[in-house]
Amino acid sequence: MARANKLYFGVGVLILTGAALTIGFVLFLTSGRLGRDATIYETYLRESVTGLDVGASVRFRGVAVGRITEIDLVSAAYTMGDIPPNAPEYQLVLLRFAVDHLRLGSIPTMEQVINRGLRVRLASQGITGVSYLEADFVDPARFPAQTYPWQPRFTVIPSIPSTVAQVTSAAERLVQRLETFDFDELFSSIAGLAGDLRRIAGSDDVTRMLHEAAEAMAALRSAIADAGIPATLAEIRAAAHGVGEVATSTGNVVTSPELRNMVTSAGQAAADLRTAIARLPAAIQGLDATLRAARAVTTDTQADLVPLLRDLRATAANLRDVTEALRRSPSQTLWGAPPPPPERR
Repeated sequence: MARANKLYFGVGVLILTGAALTIGFVLFLTSGRLGRDATIYETYLRESVTGLDVGASVRFRGVAVGRITEIDLVSAAYTMGDIPPNAPEYQLVLLRFAVDHLRLGSIPTMEQVINRGLRVRLASQGITGVSYLEADFVDPARFPAQTYPWQPRFTVIPSIPSTVAQVTSAAERLVQRLETFDFDELFSSIAGLAGDLRRIAGSDDVTRMLHEAAEAMAALRSAIADAGIPATLAEIRAAAHGVGEVATSTGNVVTSPELRNMVTSAGQAAADLRTAIARLPAAIQGLDATLRAARAVTTDTQADLVPLLRDLRATAANLRDVTEALRRSPSQTLWGAPPPPPERR
């Protein structure tokens, strides 16, 4: 009986564990379900989608905004009509994915963001290699939106090559150019160039040129030694040191209090000089008026003095005559008697 109880207990634990695992698996699968505001879009890739499965995330700048709902070939989803089987359209992979606009927030219409450069590309997560679909903005002039010969069922977000595809494409183009490159001609040209260089290096002209260059260098060293350039440089260095000392002394003089007082006094003297110069025109005008008045007075005095001097000259002449008369005949001059005749003297 105890053994049966243990068996029942083990079976019950196993059933409870399985139920818990089932509930956890269901919660895990439904944890990433999109909201009711999800919108289906589609895109077309020209590269392999190995590692990308239905349910992989769609991310914008690393933030999950949707999930892939369908992976198929375009040739299976749409009728190609008259397109030949080897056309590039048969190589396109169709991806349909749902985007939850609640996770994007308030954005313009999808047509507007596509015109502004919204594109999707295949990307890998870290070193694990888990692939997902990445949406981002690129230059629309570099990656323009393309047209297709069928009518898409959902809004198409244009795709661009993934980073791995771009690197691979560049490497393939490089390999193609290397395959068409003529290495034999390159090697023959290099060999011919090496032979020409060897022939030129062994010629007499090169030897003479090297010899002349050595002689020129020796002559230049001798000229430098004869010119005494080291001594000249020492003198220049000493002169520069002296100039520095003079500049320092000049700076000390400029910043000295005596020079500042002198500059202040010079400024005051300049102000006084400007005041005196401002007064000088009035003084000149006064002096001119005084000179004019003096000239007028002198003219009047000269006009009155000329007759007076003339009369004074006549008076002096008369006085000389009287003096001569007194000297010759004092009595006649004093009492009026005529002088005796000459024969009676």
